[in-house]
Amino acid sequence: MTQVDPIRVYLLDDQVMIRAGLRMLLEQSERFVVVGDSGKPREAVAEIGELRPDVVLTDITMPELSGIDAIPMIRSASPKTRVVMVTNHEAEGFVERALGAGADGYLSKDSDPGELSLAIEAVHRGDPFVSPKVAGGLVSIARRGEAAAPSVATRLDTLTPREREVFQLLALGRANKEVARELAISLGTAKKHRENLQRKLDCQSAAELARVAIREGLLNP
Repeated sequence: MTQVDPIRVYLLDDQVMIRAGLRMLLEQSERFVVVGDSGKPREAVAEIGELRPDVVLTDITMPELSGIDAIPMIRSASPKTRVVMVTNHEAEGFVERALGAGADGYLSKDSDPGELSLAIEAVHRGDPFVSPKVAGGLVSIARRGEAAAPSVATRLDTLTPREREVFQLLALGRANKEVARELAISLGTAKKHRENLQRKLDCQSAAELARVAIREGLLNP
């Protein structure tokens, strides 16, 4: 009988208990092996580039960088790695945005535990997977004749990937100098990004940026 290599999974979620729970569920089966986990998206991207897991399970709302914004970074670090969102956000807007950013699957944290293995196995063999709990919204879009592509009408769609990074840091209350240091950019560039963000999002303070970030699911209220 041919020995099948287990699917190598990496867990990215800022909640330690969630990562522990996912690990426990996966390690009940010899089909999966958890090769790493992290609660810090930027550090995780570097580690994913080294480990090259088959599948990454990631949340959306995390400090400093959302799971959606991390997708292109994961793709760049490990092109063959599949990405499954595992999140509390079930609104169709989040699903569209995640799939548009390159996610291979989308799973609600309120899903039946058995769906976790189904999602991982599906994306690993190259098939998309969307949890039945969130698929209804996409069906509604299709029935209305709308594209199920990332066309969510939100001001965040006008931001560049770098502006989204700066936005999330500013929403966390980081000063321009801290943003420049964390993103390894000049202070002048950080200030320019801030000016662009305030213009595009019509926000004049960190508090207003934070409110937008919370509404868009990038920060916890």
